[in-house]
Amino acid sequence: MDRDIDARTGTGGEVSDMLSVVTTPQDLDERFRAVLGGMSPAEEKRDPGDPVRQGTTLTGAQTRELFEAQLASRHLDLAARWLRSFGEGYYTIGSAGHEGNAAVAAALRPTDPALLHYRSGGFYCARAAQVPDSDPIRDVLRGIVASVKEPIAGGRHKVFGNADLNVIPTTSTIGSHLPRAVGVAYAIERGRRVSRLGAQATGWPGDALVLCSFGDASVNHASALAGLNTAGWSAHIGLRLPLLFVCEDNGIGISVRSPEGWIEQSLRGRPGLRYFAADGCDPAAAYDTCAEAAAWVRRTRRPAVLHLSMVRLMGHAGADAELGYRSRAEIAADLERDPLVATASLLVQAGLATPAELLTRYDEVGWEVRRVAEETLAEPKLATAGEVTSVLAPRRPARVARAISDAATRLAAPAVEVADLPPDEEEPQPAATGTAVARALGGIGVPSSAARIGAFGGRLPEEAGGLTLAQTINATLTDALLAYPQMVVFGEDVAAKGGVYGVTKGLRDRFGPGRVFDTLLDETSILGLGLGAGLGGMLPVPEIQYLAYLHNAEDQLRGEAATMQFFAKGSYRNPMVVRVAGLAYQSGFGGHFHNDNSVAVLRDIPGLVVAVPSRAEDAGPMLRTCLAAAVVDGTVSAFVEPIALYHTRDLHADGDGQWLGEYLPPGRWPGSHVPIGRARVYDHDLSQDLTIITFGNGVRLSLRAAARLAAEGIGCKVVDLRWLSPLPVADIIRESSSTGRVLVVDETRRSGGVGEGVLAVLVDTGYVGVARRVAAVDSFIPLGPAAAHVLVSEDQIVQAARSLLAR
Repeated sequence: MDRDIDARTGTGGEVSDMLSVVTTPQDLDERFRAVLGGMSPAEEKRDPGDPVRQGTTLTGAQTRELFEAQLASRHLDLAARWLRSFGEGYYTIGSAGHEGNAAVAAALRPTDPALLHYRSGGFYCARAAQVPDSDPIRDVLRGIVASVKEPIAGGRHKVFGNADLNVIPTTSTIGSHLPRAVGVAYAIERGRRVSRLGAQATGWPGDALVLCSFGDASVNHASALAGLNTAGWSAHIGLRLPLLFVCEDNGIGISVRSPEGWIEQSLRGRPGLRYFAADGCDPAAAYDTCAEAAAWVRRTRRPAVLHLSMVRLMGHAGADAELGYRSRAEIAADLERDPLVATASLLVQAGLATPAELLTRYDEVGWEVRRVAEETLAEPKLATAGEVTSVLAPRRPARVARAISDAATRLAAPAVEVADLPPDEEEPQPAATGTAVARALGGIGVPSSAARIGAFGGRLPEEAGGLTLAQTINATLTDALLAYPQMVVFGEDVAAKGGVYGVTKGLRDRFGPGRVFDTLLDETSILGLGLGAGLGGMLPVPEIQYLAYLHNAEDQLRGEAATMQFFAKGSYRNPMVVRVAGLAYQSGFGGHFHNDNSVAVLRDIPGLVVAVPSRAEDAGPMLRTCLAAAVVDGTVSAFVEPIALYHTRDLHADGDGQWLGEYLPPGRWPGSHVPIGRARVYDHDLSQDLTIITFGNGVRLSLRAAARLAAEGIGCKVVDLRWLSPLPVADIIRESSSTGRVLVVDETRRSGGVGEGVLAVLVDTGYVGVARRVAAVDSFIPLGPAAAHVLVSEDQIVQAARSLLAR
């Protein structure tokens, strides 16, 4: 057969015709052999230290290194299909056709953190070659066979991740890691600033940049658009953000084509982002352009996007039959651009290797991959549910309690002299705070009693008498910003306005715009910023303005925040406390977006802590616990604050002030510590006839109802759950068993509400008493007085209690 293959491109018409139906590993392997077999050795030989061809900066030696990484990635894809063929491989989304991304790794530094697309196998192998004692072949194969020895996820999923390589694991959710990448870049730039002042940094070099790769189909996804938009927005307002996005564009998402020119138009037109483009199947062009882009980002500390044109070989995954939606001609056109062939051609043309030598090396790597694959097959798999979930939510309550005590000690310490900021790094210093406080507020000082007095304007909150829920949260955030120099507070309207309800009022004036700042109005970007900042060693406290707005961005908690520990086994973590104004009962204002009583979406996320303080005296200790758990265990918490109770002062009668709470000075924090998952019990003086289990607004309603029932001689104990996830199971069982009659007061909806979880606890633990539930109607909350028709009322609680006691 006349192959007549062009030695420069490594292509030939008849070979292409013969293999135009390539969909299997065997066919792809045969085509590579056929193309290399038709190449002719070069007559002249370049020096390995010289450019591999005219007009490039990529040397011959670098090209050989790229080829090695590409070989490893290709054979890993072939091995994944082989393992899957007999039921021992569990992941076949491969990188075949995308191996040109190895050039991206070559143009960066191994200390640049990377968040990778699931087709960035070439990058991973090339990055590993830059770090001594790395074994990318074994790493990836262990993920494919779900071995417990896999270095990042321990057999829970196949991801590209390795702390030694500065590769941060990401999920397969389309584009959901882009907002996080923005946060990592933000943390690096902040760390670069504070490290010059002798304070905490990220652990990455100050001149590092963040690499974030993704596919072309992701450009259309809301999460990806949020990340791109936030990066551009940040650059537009002058924030430094050393971030390089890389779009690996193969022109198709599973079976849906990206319209011709759409990706380029979408990326080139992004405001605030410098656009670079190259042929990702040409290793020299890809390397040169990436090196240029990386140098620009590193020098300017501004974001850019590199658009690499690529191809996808062997379909989307192992079970994908491409001929069902692609023509033979389209498949053949992609095969003509095989990056592995292109790199081999460069080496042959430069006289740095013969086709026979490259084929020999191809076989050697293939056999090495097969050998390691057979070894990994014998490695153990996760054997129990406990092993699977052990990394989800580490809980060290004793250390959390100690962290709170340590914070209190720091705030009570005498003032410590702190060096002045360099002139070009000075933060705004409000007159009310004084210079010593301003230094501490900038995250570079040592907290002290003097700083605390200054931060509160000379009047400490414990000296102010009873505080509302909103005032207590404000005071707790103030103390926390002093105690944790790495902490930042941000969100929509939290800085200049001080929040829609004034909860963060004055914080920016006390701590400066470096610690308390407004973001763009996008919840996905807000949470992504927090996730990345947490990875960078910060303690982010983002605010979601209303609970209903959280649903726009819930995947950042479910798919990104909660999975980090699951995928990273502690190698990485993203501590964060998300403050959410929520629940219902606002009078004179509301509707379904400002009165949202659904928390089911939060309670369903593994490992996420959901806290709901109902009153001031619980809010401070609970918030301190969430913050300490973030620092100690990397915990992600949703701190849901009942809007209707923010400014409530009275419980039973106007002017009684019984809903106000005393703010405790730091010396009393250890004694008032509220561990995660512990309820609060209100006992009435009468004999106990009934246990009411509730939370949030339900606590105030139930206490009022209990007072009315007490007048009838009925004694009720009211249990405030405080923690909706994890539920305080031991407290529920104990207090329910003590009376044998349980009324669950649930302000969330009857379907999917918290009450269902409480009743399930009772059933699962063999509770033998009687139980009843009152809950909100399965409805959105209407505007105005009509809201009362769908929400739980005090009268309903009283009537339900009477009915329960009559049984």
